[in-house]
Amino acid sequence: MPPGAAEDAALLLRLVVAATLAAAVGWEREQAGKSAGFRTHMLVGLAAALYTALGVLAMEHAAAAPGLRADPIRVIQSVALGIGFLGGGAIAASRSDGHPAHLTTAASIWTTAAVGIAAGVGHYVLAVGATVLQFIVLRVLARFDSPRR
Repeated sequence: MPPGAAEDAALLLRLVVAATLAAAVGWEREQAGKSAGFRTHMLVGLAAALYTALGVLAMEHAAAAPGLRADPIRVIQSVALGIGFLGGGAIAASRSDGHPAHLTTAASIWTTAAVGIAAGVGHYVLAVGATVLQFIVLRVLARFDSPRR
């Protein structure tokens, strides 16, 4: 087995978990007829987990190489910022009547990225729990929304 293959396999599992959880949320959004659905959420979760896993690797290499700096908080911050632009695009593409739309879709994209980050650092229980909470907000609490204008 090539050097690092076991570590890569463990990190790949993190990506699979993130993509699977994100797919579940994306499926829910798809069923609700939202513009950002299955594939979009999968890609967001996968990318967030991959960037985070790469940040973890950078930290490990920085510990072994004096002078190399790596900051996992900056990785998380960058993912959140990038996803904010994606969510902003979803909102900006909304209705032209002056009322913002797609706010929940933008928020679900943002939350899916956070789930990907949790999976990317190997906190599977946290990632699954956050996904369950996300489903509760998107499906159960949707019953309490006020009617649209």
